[in-house]
Amino acid sequence: MAVKSGLGRGLQALIPEDFDADALLAQGERIEQVSVSLLQPNPQQPRTVFQEESLAELAASIRRYGIVQPLVIARAGKGYVIIAGERRWRAAEMAGLQTVPAIVRTMKKQEQLEVALIENVQRVDLGPLEQAVSIERLHQQFNLTYSDIARRLSKSESALSNIVRLLQLPPEAKQALQQADITEGHARQILALKDDPQQQKELLRLIVSQRWNVRQAERYVNSVKQGAQEKKSAQSRVATETPETKRLSKQFKTPVKIYRTAKGGRLELYFTSDEELQRLTDELSG
Repeated sequence: MAVKSGLGRGLQALIPEDFDADALLAQGERIEQVSVSLLQPNPQQPRTVFQEESLAELAASIRRYGIVQPLVIARAGKGYVIIAGERRWRAAEMAGLQTVPAIVRTMKKQEQLEVALIENVQRVDLGPLEQAVSIERLHQQFNLTYSDIARRLSKSESALSNIVRLLQLPPEAKQALQQADITEGHARQILALKDDPQQQKELLRLIVSQRWNVRQAERYVNSVKQGAQEKKSAQSRVATETPETKRLSKQFKTPVKIYRTAKGGRLELYFTSDEELQRLTDELSG
């Protein structure tokens, strides 16, 4: 059943669609191409409602890139029952695919892997990225919601969210975290600049080269965000053209802009060369 919904995707929105498929394979397993017509939903699947808009978006992605994450299925009569990946299967049907990549697994094997994976996430020597990958395996392969995973691991949903977000780090930051060149706290500051990849790279460079602590990284993030906000705010207040800017532009023979604030404002004159800068300096000081 598909429905439209305006609700957010919650933690699922934090997971990249290109999650490494090899990380989903247990030892000795391989990915097979299975006919879409041989698959059927798991009657024990608690999720029965799928957002129509979300399915359409996934179908469009599948048409362009194919299915990156394989389904997990088990034999059932002459076909297969879907253990994990019903959403991908429905989107594949919508996209017109004839086959889908899948891992064939027995229910017993699935249960054994789930127990082993839960135990693995709870290991004290597991790195943050390894935890994030393991949590995503629990979600993708075992149909566990993030709330279920948090409860089984005795973690708060916010703590789980912080771990899962690490999968959104740019590749170079993931590598730095894996090599312990940065800490999880540093990684969270880099994630805070996810809308500005160039600033993410610069922050990573500064953390590593200057050996910044997390507080220094946080100050850098706040500075970048404050600067962007001030720029946006100032741009919204700039006058396109006023009698004052016309008169000043004519007088100084250069573009002039006025930024108004609650307590006054700022006047900007533009120059295109050192010679023009010198001319403006002479006129203003004369």
